[in-house]
Amino acid sequence: MKKPFRPTPAKIWHWLFEASLAIKGLLTGTEVTAGLGMLLVPNTMVARLVYWLTHFEIAEDPTDTMASWTLRAMEQFPIGTQHFYAMYLMLHGGLKLGIVMLLWRRVMWAYPAGMVVLSAFVIYQVYEFVHSGSPFLLLLALFDLFMIGLIWKEYRALRAVMLLSAPSGA
Repeated sequence: MKKPFRPTPAKIWHWLFEASLAIKGLLTGTEVTAGLGMLLVPNTMVARLVYWLTHFEIAEDPTDTMASWTLRAMEQFPIGTQHFYAMYLMLHGGLKLGIVMLLWRRVMWAYPAGMVVLSAFVIYQVYEFVHSGSPFLLLLALFDLFMIGLIWKEYRALRAVMLLSAPSGA
């Protein structure tokens, strides 16, 4: 009779780590792509897209807060601001995507570096949350804090395996 498969807590933590890397990789890849798109697409096309995305909602419900806010923000979206956001998204997403790729390849120095980078982003996200009140920023900060914990656990587990497999003596 076969024994039922029971994953160990270490395996579950590792799966969570890999799943969070996949999620973070998708989010940061999307961020880089959006930044590149904002850099390459003319400002008027971005304004038309935002108008197209929001005008049905505003026509249906003129008091829709999110659609109205988005439309007002787009009216004050000069080319310089668009380029700033494009560069910010590409650099922010690119840095995180680089860290994710290094962690996926198990590059040891990337674990502490990733924790430092994510900690800096958490500090920034909390700072912005205090000023803007955006719950999205708070969710990002919480996800990044969870990710830092997973990176720490994975780093400790990898170091333990490396120490056990290291040749002794000499």
